[in-house]
Amino acid sequence: MVGFETLFARFNSSARRLGRRVLLLLLVFMGAIAFAGCNPSQFTTAEATSSRIIYSTLGDPKTFNPALSQEYPNIFLYTVEGMITLDGETGETIPWLAESWDIADDGLTYTFTLREGLKWSDGEPLTAADVFFTFHDVIFNEAIPAPSRDVFRIGSEGLLPEIEQLDERRVRFTLPEPFAPFLRTSGTGLLPAHALKDSVDNVDADGNPLFLSTWTTGTPVEELVCNGAYRLKEYIPGQRVVFEKNPYYWYQGEQGDQRPYVQELIGQVIESRDNELLSFRSGGLDVIERISTKNFPLLKREAERGNFTVYDGGPDLGTLFMSFNLNKASRNGQPLVDPIKSKWFNSVNFRRAVSYAIDRPTMVNNVYQGLGEPQTSPIAVQSPYYAGPEDGIPTYEYNLDQARSLLEEDGFQFASDGRLLDAEGNRVRFTLITNAGNVEREATGAQIKQDLSKIGIQVDFQPISFNALVTKLGDSLDWEAHIIGFTAGLEPHGGSTIWRLDGTLHSFNQQALPGQEPLEGWEAADWERQISDIYVRAAQTIDEQERFELYKESQRLTQEYLPYLYLVNKLNFGAVRNTIENVNYSGIVRPHSLWNVSELQVSR
Repeated sequence: MVGFETLFARFNSSARRLGRRVLLLLLVFMGAIAFAGCNPSQFTTAEATSSRIIYSTLGDPKTFNPALSQEYPNIFLYTVEGMITLDGETGETIPWLAESWDIADDGLTYTFTLREGLKWSDGEPLTAADVFFTFHDVIFNEAIPAPSRDVFRIGSEGLLPEIEQLDERRVRFTLPEPFAPFLRTSGTGLLPAHALKDSVDNVDADGNPLFLSTWTTGTPVEELVCNGAYRLKEYIPGQRVVFEKNPYYWYQGEQGDQRPYVQELIGQVIESRDNELLSFRSGGLDVIERISTKNFPLLKREAERGNFTVYDGGPDLGTLFMSFNLNKASRNGQPLVDPIKSKWFNSVNFRRAVSYAIDRPTMVNNVYQGLGEPQTSPIAVQSPYYAGPEDGIPTYEYNLDQARSLLEEDGFQFASDGRLLDAEGNRVRFTLITNAGNVEREATGAQIKQDLSKIGIQVDFQPISFNALVTKLGDSLDWEAHIIGFTAGLEPHGGSTIWRLDGTLHSFNQQALPGQEPLEGWEAADWERQISDIYVRAAQTIDEQERFELYKESQRLTQEYLPYLYLVNKLNFGAVRNTIENVNYSGIVRPHSLWNVSELQVSR
């Protein structure tokens, strides 16, 4: 849309202003046609027509099984809830499905009491038996690759808590040692034992629990059971997911009115950020989150005419980074990464040279319109555990001379035409991927391609679909370099799934997960083990200053050895129609616009 905005800016005369109006009307008309799938007239009942919120999602869901999901955004933001949750204004832990909890003086025992009368979306009672099943049978089950298990591992041995059901409403967790993040992590979404236990207890021909193939995206939606404000009503691949109000949802207002107020949520699948913007401007969407900074000025100008509000959530909690595949392992005798390229990628000097060659200030100005800062840490700046350059964390300011010096120090050489060659004379060339349709990441990749050409590296930049990217990073592992982001929270332990050696999102050097073909020759670097150990010790540490010092050291190591080359921390903007009431945009809880979805109302 920036191209159109630039074109409009040239129309200064009254005649051209008329042309501008005509062109804008034409664009809106075209957008309405292109996004007929977003047209409210196609969605079911009169009640739903006056009580729905339409938002967008970048891709189709990969699973309907919340315990196996590794993607964001996902459908479980609206369908699955846990015992506790986070307040979107303060970030504090607050009771949710559990009305209370008790922590023993030694910090090793946590007892949760569920609210009375909880039910699943099929009307079956939700009890402590479901909590026990969720944690004992699924999350803590090593035969199931549940990403959330990583954040519960305690101590150097990665021990898991023990759980027991005390009665219909109470469960008790016993920890092997103090574990500072436990309360926050106990908000993991609950699963229905009556619907899923058989799939955990029974195995397929390969000995894997049937649970791994249960509730796929091919499962009829009426078979899915959940406990959130909404349940899935319809899924049309490539088009939309439709949620309807859960009639058994527990939350009530002060007057006893059942929440949520809004009857339907519709997640429109729009893989292109440009198309998402066009759909919002043409009225096809009610919400657009994480607005690209290049589109922020445009939406601010249009807010009054378009009857929406642009919200500023402050610095984004997420990270944006480039990473090389450092995995030296093989699968079925074939190296995951070409050994020639693997040698480059595993050179610390090579990674530092690349980082020095990336012009982050220009990236901030050109890609993010100045609405961001160069990023230097995997931990959010809002976190009390964040450490910046003033704390001695290494940074890589744009410096081509330093980049060339590091490469030459490592045996690389420059041909007469400027091409970079390794010590054996191989041209330095690799493929960089990111998710197609994300305008900022595509622009970031294009700039990195240009930046690295200045030190003789040829980058083949290839945006691919989001689902294809997730498959490469978590399953096939056949990639060379990528650009992606990760969003955790104020508590750094949420990132342990990235930093622990056995983490399911340890993408720069991923081990095979349960159910995947095994790897041969996997190994970890010393610094990699140090970071993993720090995340273990920091979770064991109760003293806040000691925790800060540990996480500070982890940030120093990540910046010294650069498994991820952090790029830009942009500001978090979202836009919501003024017809949606009680919006309380949060910069620290997701989904930012709809985190309090049970409180929202629609007036049309």
